[in-house]
Amino acid sequence: MSDGYSGKDLGADDLYFVPLGGTGEIGMNLNLYGHKGAWLMVDCGITFGDPRLPGIDVEMPDPAFIAERRDDLAGLVLTHAHEDHIGAVPYLWEELRCPVYATKFTAALLRRKLAEVGLLDVVPLTEVPLSGTFSVGPFEIELITLTHSIPEPNAVVIRTAAGTVLHTGDWKLDPDPLVGDNYDEARLKALAEENVLAMVGDSTNAMVWGEAGSEAEVREHLLQVVKGLKQRVAVACFASNVARLETVIRVAEDCGRRVCLLGRSMHRIVDCAREAGYLTGHQPFLSEEEIDYLPRGEVLLLCTGSQGEPRAALWRIARGDHPHVGLSAGDAVVFSSRVIPGNDTAIFELQNSLARAGIDVITDHDHDIHVSGHPGRDELIQMYQWVRPQVAVPVHGEARHLMAHAEIAKQCQVPQQVVGHNGAVIRLAPGDAGIVDEVSNGRLIYDGGRLLSQNSPVIKGRQKLMFNGAVAVTLVLDERGQMDGEADISTVGLFEEHEEEEDLAAVGIAIQEAVQRLGRRERKDDAAVEEAARLAVRRTVNRLLGKKPMTMVHVIRFE
Repeated sequence: MSDGYSGKDLGADDLYFVPLGGTGEIGMNLNLYGHKGAWLMVDCGITFGDPRLPGIDVEMPDPAFIAERRDDLAGLVLTHAHEDHIGAVPYLWEELRCPVYATKFTAALLRRKLAEVGLLDVVPLTEVPLSGTFSVGPFEIELITLTHSIPEPNAVVIRTAAGTVLHTGDWKLDPDPLVGDNYDEARLKALAEENVLAMVGDSTNAMVWGEAGSEAEVREHLLQVVKGLKQRVAVACFASNVARLETVIRVAEDCGRRVCLLGRSMHRIVDCAREAGYLTGHQPFLSEEEIDYLPRGEVLLLCTGSQGEPRAALWRIARGDHPHVGLSAGDAVVFSSRVIPGNDTAIFELQNSLARAGIDVITDHDHDIHVSGHPGRDELIQMYQWVRPQVAVPVHGEARHLMAHAEIAKQCQVPQQVVGHNGAVIRLAPGDAGIVDEVSNGRLIYDGGRLLSQNSPVIKGRQKLMFNGAVAVTLVLDERGQMDGEADISTVGLFEEHEEEEDLAAVGIAIQEAVQRLGRRERKDDAAVEEAARLAVRRTVNRLLGKKPMTMVHVIRFE
């Protein structure tokens, strides 16, 4: 199997697993199963940009391998509604053009995303019931209800002539999830009787001892925290954590407070939850314009921005540029969420800004007001004891998480463990499981309404500009190829104002000398002049600053 592999030689005895995203990283999950001449995709998600990609908000897996084989792509099954599992569908579906399957809440959220890009009436989206069974090409699918930090998380049982796979999606074992159904323990235990070939599973917390914890415990602790606060309270959490939204709303009502939703995604998730039958029976929410009519001790703001997102509601409040809502000294902000690695700097900057304004900042380091949505080691052990697969394939984690997960599976006496990576072709059947080949993989970057390769000159140029600055040079040459006056030089991100005049003079002299060293014929060749000037700039700036800036040279000639 190689990049040229067509998939048409997949027989009834063949079963392959190919992750294109989410294996060796946390986020942007995209998984493929190949069997009997067809492919099944499970999840199609995004991850969010990081400081190494200036101006980029969204990244996603490059689907080139399966896009080239889309005639053999039987369908896409979505395990749940988190962005790292469904967020890429609006961006990538036109390359895939396959049927999509999701349960009610996930479908409600996806429809809103598709409507934003004009695909609502184009994508064939089938809503399937919880615990439903259906066929996608040669794959027989069964959904098993689990618990997570969003409604309707599903494990996907994939039955084929070559064997049965349990794809867990994201999950934990919450004995009291508060919103949605509990996990289906009986159905999970029953899988052991089917001789499950492989379990492809969540590794996020494989290095965390114990269990994730219950949302019911969070509600109790959050109630005690809010009861002790006297002025206006803002609670920041993930909008997608509907159980947490339910908790915050109940806590507010128990404390005699009215809730105001702040942030576009908060409103969107609440609308979807209600459409699916969740978050009912509460008092009407306050509008942003109404909160100042109530005493400060009777208001609770439920905000986006727990990860320090600069355009989210909480940062706008902290900066004082929210049009309707403000916080004052003596008010409190409760962060009912964890710090996602990579967001540390932005979150701490937000929290420090609030603290400087005299606002009380409360986090999960102060009280037990957050639990993870992913299984700890004890829960992973329990799942393996129930399902008893022949092969363990860890996904949804960085390399260290995958290795820790594989070790747990080994200790649980799972006969084979296969630790893969994005692009690995893992044969599950026939014979022993293992990595047998590689396929093309990578990332696409969403920028300015277009999808770019992670190796695009646009991205590389922006990174170079961020790390090394830029120089623009204009040269005017006469009919003999001699410079007419000095070079016009502009820089970005290189020189302080007080040092610029002297250093630019040195750059100008280097350019002039480089052009003078060219032969008569070369001086009449724009490309040769531009290259000589470019090298002179980069060498001089490197000598002065240790930087090799992006350099653009424009040659103007007159007769």
